Amino acid sequence: MITSETLSALDREDPLGPFREQFELPEGVIYLDGNSLGPLPRRTLTRLIDVTREEWGQSLITSWNTHGWLRLPQSIGDKIARIIGAAPGEVVAADSTSVNLFKLLAAACALRPERKVILTEDGNFPTDIYMAEGLVSVLGAGYEVRTVDRENVAASVTDEVAVVMLTHVDYRTGAMLDMTSVTASAHAAGALMLWDLAHSAGAVPVDLNGAHADFAVGCGYKYLNGGPGAPAFLFVAARHQDAAHQPLSGWMGHAAPFDFEQRYRPAEGITRHLAGTPAILALVALEEGVDLYLEADAEDLRRKSILMTECFAALVAQECGDHGLTLASPADAGNRGSQVCFRHDEGYAIIQALIARGVVGDFRTPDILRFGFAPLYLRYQDLWNAVTHLRHVMDKREWDNPDFRIKAAVT
Repeated sequence: MITSETLSALDREDPLGPFREQFELPEGVIYLDGNSLGPLPRRTLTRLIDVTREEWGQSLITSWNTHGWLRLPQSIGDKIARIIGAAPGEVVAADSTSVNLFKLLAAACALRPERKVILTEDGNFPTDIYMAEGLVSVLGAGYEVRTVDRENVAASVTDEVAVVMLTHVDYRTGAMLDMTSVTASAHAAGALMLWDLAHSAGAVPVDLNGAHADFAVGCGYKYLNGGPGAPAFLFVAARHQDAAHQPLSGWMGHAAPFDFEQRYRPAEGITRHLAGTPAILALVALEEGVDLYLEADAEDLRRKSILMTECFAALVAQECGDHGLTLASPADAGNRGSQVCFRHDEGYAIIQALIARGVVGDFRTPDILRFGFAPLYLRYQDLWNAVTHLRHVMDKREWDNPDFRIKAAVT
């Protein structure tokens, strides 16, 4: 049986405990939604004020040179590379995950011109499928997006498939794919492999080069705490960089952007995957989140993530087991990301009732209550307090309130 005292003892022994003070966390709020938007690192505000007042305010346009603005996408990309098992020069921070998917899917299809299928799974994050459909509509000429059940992906990689596009950690349930074996299956059939790391980067160990992945994308505003709409990132394995060409041939991806040539000439390496002018304020905010993450020990992060998700799932079963909450995540913590999800017909209303009590999770249609666990700032005691609130919401049917059934624009 898990008790409040058990969890308090874990907090006293937690080597990551001091990191909590590095974040702005509202009093009285238990934040279990860092898998949607990470909280504000305190030093990010200081850095933004400095960059705004001094670099932008005083140095003005000279900051592109004197403060290294022009190279921020590559330098931050190299830092993110350390988190996702990539090498320097294989990652760049830019644009959104959706835009980066379009770039890399197009590059992958061009590397396999005799193949016309983009293969993904039913239930993949919608923007991934939308962007693939958009690309196919532009390419025409027999291209198609083919979706199959997750368990049938490996068997569905035929000689028609140019690229397999999968999300490493499922956004709804947290179920995690075996990156190495899935990539090997794609390669065995002659296809390329593109991974979406939106719920992986900063949440679970990732080793892109160890898995021999070809391409990857990910976002900066979840576990990397880069701020709302933070720049995303993309990975292109070094072995593909000379041949991989992306279609958004903007001037920042040009070999010599300030020569203002009239015809496009791609830059060497990862830089060719840039397009427009970097968003400097957003990039420096992302850099602070990435730097803070890199200060922590990766093994401590994963160990705490697993223990927190195990404790939370066990506590819900222990305290709320008779209220119809069904575990939607894999039971084995080794097979899920840093989140735990439950199914309930009244899932949306339950989440709203919890938010009213200061426990912030989120809802995913049709019936999933989703709780994310970020080891850098969450305490074990937060788990006990969150489940105590959940028990009250269920025992007293607090969710059965018309106000909690009104769907907001963001769920």
